[in-house]
Amino acid sequence: MMHGASIDGVLVQWGERLFYPPSRIVKPAATPRLGTLARRQAAVIRRRIEATVSRRAVQVMVKVTGGGRGMAAIAAHFRYISKNGRLDIEDDRGVVREGKEALHDLVEQWRHGGSLIDEVGHQREAFNILLSMPHGTDAQIVRKAAREFAQVELQGHRYVMVLHEHQANPHVHLSVRAESMRGERLNPRKADLHRWRETFAEKLRGWGIQAEATRQATRGANRNFDPLWRVKAKQDGRLRQPRAGTKAGAPYQASRVGAMEAWLRIAQALDRSELPADRQLAASISRFVRESPFFQAEMQRRAREVGTGRSGRTELEPTRTVAVQRPGPEITR
Repeated sequence: MMHGASIDGVLVQWGERLFYPPSRIVKPAATPRLGTLARRQAAVIRRRIEATVSRRAVQVMVKVTGGGRGMAAIAAHFRYISKNGRLDIEDDRGVVREGKEALHDLVEQWRHGGSLIDEVGHQREAFNILLSMPHGTDAQIVRKAAREFAQVELQGHRYVMVLHEHQANPHVHLSVRAESMRGERLNPRKADLHRWRETFAEKLRGWGIQAEATRQATRGANRNFDPLWRVKAKQDGRLRQPRAGTKAGAPYQASRVGAMEAWLRIAQALDRSELPADRQLAASISRFVRESPFFQAEMQRRAREVGTGRSGRTELEPTRTVAVQRPGPEITR
């Protein structure tokens, strides 16, 4: 049996690998110091594990869909997201506009509000961001959460936001001026996008929506989502070479195997807990892992290799099988 302090150490060490970017990974000493802070960290990780594997909380989507390299492109995007002024468009000061004339005034404010934006430019002067939730989510809560997200993550920048609730998934289009009012330029990277997803999920939870921002590797996801330019090119019949619908390659494989390792370590610790609730959570982790797309794909690949006489060993099963007892099926690595 393992006691609470030991389990907290495992949750913090391996949970950080699952739920946060590599730069956030905790590297504890041989015997982790488990004070109040460690208990708080473990409690946060535990809640995220339960939301992911037990409640299967909905996953938020935050995506940079492009951006304008000049005022002509930015104005065209304003017209698109507002349906040419028919939908309300809200700015960073909370001012709500509608109509073609208001749209024209907004374009001129952006053109001259800071460094002049030429009609056609050579650098990105705005970023277009999409915040989306699955069908059935209250659209007005999505708008409120998006507003709070922008106030935190886009502070100091001019931005506009428009809610779209006429399509299957309620979503908010955000367009943010790349140059801030202090002259700093926005340049989102992968770590920024992950933080943005975390912030958006947090704001949704504040309004009572059980939302999560779990990384694809943690969920064992393997679907290859097409960027917006590919989607539009396919719709227009201009896409010459489609790409695979599922991910592959060494980085993909390494990230998923690393996630499976982390889930395994956590499940082992919880399964040896003196608390029935922990052992039940271990069983939920086992089911979650076995149902993940990556695990299923690897098992299918292994079956094909066995059928053709090749080695059946996969990256999930290098040396041993560890069973998660009471009452879930085993996790294999």
